[in-house]
Amino acid sequence: MTPGSEDRARPAGVLRDAYAALAAVVAPLGEEEAWLPTDCAGWAVGDLVHHLLTDAQRALVALHTPAAPPPDRDAVTYWRDWAPDPVGAAHELRRTRVAASTFPDFGRLRELYLETAAATVTAASEADPERRVATQGHVLTVGDLLTTLGVEATVHHLDLARALPTAPGPSPAGLTAVRVTLDGLLGRPVPLDWGDEHYARAATGRTPLTEAERRTLGPDADRIPLFS
Repeated sequence: MTPGSEDRARPAGVLRDAYAALAAVVAPLGEEEAWLPTDCAGWAVGDLVHHLLTDAQRALVALHTPAAPPPDRDAVTYWRDWAPDPVGAAHELRRTRVAASTFPDFGRLRELYLETAAATVTAASEADPERRVATQGHVLTVGDLLTTLGVEATVHHLDLARALPTAPGPSPAGLTAVRVTLDGLLGRPVPLDWGDEHYARAATGRTPLTEAERRTLGPDADRIPLFS
């Protein structure tokens, strides 16, 4: 194991690396880039950065919301609540666009996201990974919560990169966490020779499956996207 690799594999390390990689993409963005499209249908860069801000805010709240009951979700089963919902997605798009537009310029949104994400990483590094916390109507351990946050940040990192070809890529730790999560949802290691980034895009519906891929996946092809 290389120096530091054990720390990066821990949930707090996964979150730290995923958020650091994402911050490297967001930090140099300006007003012009804020209107570029992303791989989240209908969302521009500015919309997605606002969504990332609310994710970091939710993380801070969850980390300070202790729960007594035993966990009812882990880092994989957390995503099983997801189901395609075109109407809900349209409403979320409108809410996000309106909320993002309340910032007088993208720079203020960008800076608020960056400082909130940094605060989240600090809070995560100080939290007991076995402590139970509540979020979105469920109870998870802190470790599982951090893994879900790292997974979401990594997938959205790829969404942002659609219009930013020179942007740095996601963290290896984040991509590994995405693969483990997707394999867990699939119920087996994916039976295709997919790289981490392609697996993340294909299994979340961002890249359509080819007919050959569908044949290899068999009935599991109809379960994709596993989450979005």
